[in-house]
Amino acid sequence: MATGRTTPKNVRCYLDEFDMSGYSRSVGPLSWVYEEADLTCQMSDAAKGYLPGQASISPGTLNGVFDNTATVGLHVIASSVANRILTIPIGIRAAPAAGDPAFVGRFVQLGYNGELVGPSVYANIPFGQWDVSNLISYDKPWASLIHPKGAETAVNTAVGIDDYGSATALGGYMVYHVVTANGTLTIKVQDAAINTDISFADITGATTGVVDFSSGGSGIVAIGTAAAVRRYLRWQIVLGTTTTCTFILSWVRR
Repeated sequence: MATGRTTPKNVRCYLDEFDMSGYSRSVGPLSWVYEEADLTCQMSDAAKGYLPGQASISPGTLNGVFDNTATVGLHVIASSVANRILTIPIGIRAAPAAGDPAFVGRFVQLGYNGELVGPSVYANIPFGQWDVSNLISYDKPWASLIHPKGAETAVNTAVGIDDYGSATALGGYMVYHVVTANGTLTIKVQDAAINTDISFADITGATTGVVDFSSGGSGIVAIGTAAAVRRYLRWQIVLGTTTTCTFILSWVRR
């Protein structure tokens, strides 16, 4: 994980089980805003006072090239309106790496628009807020990338990332996208107090369970809001019938 500023060429876009990075031009604004509750007492308060109300979370609009390549093109995937799981990882001066920030969530796709601009044809996909039929007990959409897109064929014995600098006791949730696999497997998030392989253990509940990902897949798994999460985090897989899996995994710590 690097620190500093970055540019759009280091941003990626994952939509359900599809990598839309090669078809996307821009996305945003990546919005996380609380409504203001006015609790000013007019009789005595010298200034207006507010408390944050409910959060509004939205990835804004995804803009890309109009491409109808079978099974993978942006037009083929996004022209059918559906609620989508999105991960927008932002690499710092390079392609996204473990520890980099990512905007995540399950959002309502509001439509699909084709646009002709000069000699080019674009696709615009506006998103609303978090899907009300799939709410979780968290209002934070900014995650740390645990596993950038890549293929794995064995369990993880490497060290993890330090996403916060200390342990927490407010739970969190995982967001995953499986782009390709050839059978069943389990994807998990592990934590540790010391950043060594032997110290890592499963975070209770932070698992996909055994799933057949032969056709890809994506999901969000939340743990309890009072669950302890130790300082260091890493990805883990348990191979079932699959021999290889290409996936993206993020974790939102609260």
